[in-house]
Amino acid sequence: MEYLEFELPIKELEDQLDKCQIIGKESDVDVTETCKQIEKKLAATKKDIYKNLTAWQRVQLSRHPNRPYTLDHIKALCGDTFLELHGDRNVKDDKAMIGGLGKIGDQTYMFIGQQKGYNTKTRQYRNFGMSNPEGYRKALRLMKSAEKFGIPVVTLIDTPGAYPGLEAEERGQGEAIARNILEMARLRVPIITVIIGEGASGGALGIGVGDRVMMLENTWYSVISPESCSSILWRSWEYKEQAAEALKLTAKDMKKMKLVDQIIKEPLGGAHTDRDKAFTAVKNAIEKAFEELKNLSPKDLVSQRMEKYDDMGVYKD
Repeated sequence: MEYLEFELPIKELEDQLDKCQIIGKESDVDVTETCKQIEKKLAATKKDIYKNLTAWQRVQLSRHPNRPYTLDHIKALCGDTFLELHGDRNVKDDKAMIGGLGKIGDQTYMFIGQQKGYNTKTRQYRNFGMSNPEGYRKALRLMKSAEKFGIPVVTLIDTPGAYPGLEAEERGQGEAIARNILEMARLRVPIITVIIGEGASGGALGIGVGDRVMMLENTWYSVISPESCSSILWRSWEYKEQAAEALKLTAKDMKKMKLVDQIIKEPLGGAHTDRDKAFTAVKNAIEKAFEELKNLSPKDLVSQRMEKYDDMGVYKD
């Protein structure tokens, strides 16, 4: 288990508890009461830390190395029914963007999402979850296939942004993302979007237009990362905590501004502390959203989606 800086008090108590239990096993000393006291203190400390997280701490949790990624969610949701589909039929297969068909229960969905790596080798293979234009074009190809066969689309967002390299720009990164936003706005099947980690900039928006947009509790969604915002405004990364607060990027902020429809509750401490519970929460949210959308006609779906995005940013004095 890896701990973030603000989680160190929890680590200390867990280490104490482990030592206490070892003493109890290896000697005749009765440490039951001591262990109970440490457990009580540990539970209170966890509650105190995780109920009062700052925006920057939520950003850190969204990047936790043990946090489940897109393929983890898909495997948990679909089991052996997931069939990955590859390539944009133009340049190549982008490993940072994965997609394919899978079933939740008896209902087939087209799953699309960014995939990060678990270690240095896989992070390089997945390009750190940053898609090239061919990734977005692959996503669009799969969405169009889903539309053709009347299959609902589920997108899982977890990216630090679209890949900003020269070759990506040469192949039309901006156009690929803009095209996806246009086509998703008028896609004639239900689109359910879940932000499972980082939701940064156009990289997230390229697969982020949905009838229902949901965020896991410890995720973020913003036009820019706190570090980049800090480096632009203050010429230094030192003010990232301040930038995170100012950007209003947490799930709570996004729901308050009506930019997302629902917050999916995570287990205490984040999705990585109890993966099964997190997967079940995501599954239930997807099934509920589909139940609300499945009986709408394609015309009503598109009309409501357009209306939803038209209303964003409207305010009254």
